[in-house]
Amino acid sequence: MNSPAGNPPGDVRLNVGLLAACQAMLFTINSTLIAINGLAGLKLAPAAFLATLPFTCWVIGAAVVTMPASLHMKRVGRRAGLMQGSAIGIVGALICAAALWTQSFWLLCFGALVYGASNAYGQYYRFAAADAAPPDFKPMAVSLVLAGGLVGGVIGPTASRYTVDLLQVRFAGAYLALIVAAVVTIALLSRIRIPNPSAAEQAATGRPLGEIARQPKFIVAVMCGAIGYGVMNFLMVSTPIAMGVCGLPYGDAALVISSHVVAMFAPSFFTGGLIKRLGVVPVLLAGALLNVAAVAIALAGIAVANFWWSLVLLGVGWNFLYIGGTTLLLETYRPEERARAQGTNEQAIFCMMAVSSFTSGLIVTNAGWQNVNLAALPLIGLVLAAIIWLRATQRAARPLGA
Repeated sequence: MNSPAGNPPGDVRLNVGLLAACQAMLFTINSTLIAINGLAGLKLAPAAFLATLPFTCWVIGAAVVTMPASLHMKRVGRRAGLMQGSAIGIVGALICAAALWTQSFWLLCFGALVYGASNAYGQYYRFAAADAAPPDFKPMAVSLVLAGGLVGGVIGPTASRYTVDLLQVRFAGAYLALIVAAVVTIALLSRIRIPNPSAAEQAATGRPLGEIARQPKFIVAVMCGAIGYGVMNFLMVSTPIAMGVCGLPYGDAALVISSHVVAMFAPSFFTGGLIKRLGVVPVLLAGALLNVAAVAIALAGIAVANFWWSLVLLGVGWNFLYIGGTTLLLETYRPEERARAQGTNEQAIFCMMAVSSFTSGLIVTNAGWQNVNLAALPLIGLVLAAIIWLRATQRAARPLGA
């Protein structure tokens, strides 16, 4: 694999390829859950405003586990930790399927919570690739691993169309089908070549987290990752529900979600190159502006085309913010600090996702789709302000004549 960064070692290429395939499986699972969790929740919920609570529980499970998962992998290594995380997903799928068979809303929420713990581990695929890559290849490694989500964006919602009604109880078959993706992931992870941490690496601590977190780059990296993911999640989670309220069939909602997930990951083939050529700040700025365009299109109408274009632009904007934020984060910590720095970043993302998914359900069921989009604008404005602040900080720190 030739790249502007040169030709990385064979183990790096192998790791990136395998982790990209794992990312494909992860988003086969995640895009399916995005498409069905809200609808399954709406079917079982005692009140309509609780429809997105299973999705919120999925995010809360990840938020609670993400820091312990990072510290766990510091002790046992990436491969063992990631494989154990995928095994947790099998348990979550079985619980969710059982909830549909027993018609238990709260069991569905618990199953989603367990699945969230598995998802917490999966979010470290990009870091696993970057940490083992040469410095000049790190942005490309992150980009290429995330590009694997493109496959999942196609497989997940497409397969869910056939598995949603596969069994007598609607949605149960879709949850059980996810076990296949988890088993494939475990098989792939068994082949990655990332050395286990040495005793010295396990014992090292580095700077206090507060010192790391005070860096402008760290602040903006976390904001772009957390708010970028939060806004994307806020609009995406309520989309199938909003389309259903508008009288549009599930097939159209599945197409929109599938296109959205493809848009999230297709740019990954060139986002790393853009960052290398233009710098990370312009890419972050473009991501925030694409979010503004997505909201504007959503506010313009409720036809399938409005939902489709809005979610596609939202996906591309998320890609720029997420990869840009991850790249910026990699510049803020030393190797011995990575577990806490990465864990803090992921925890911020999942906390924002938890809040956004639950409030999305509340707003879309009580105030409508337009108000969901209007509520996203202040958060997008906050990200824009943070990016502009970082650019001003970097210019002020630049020596005269540089």
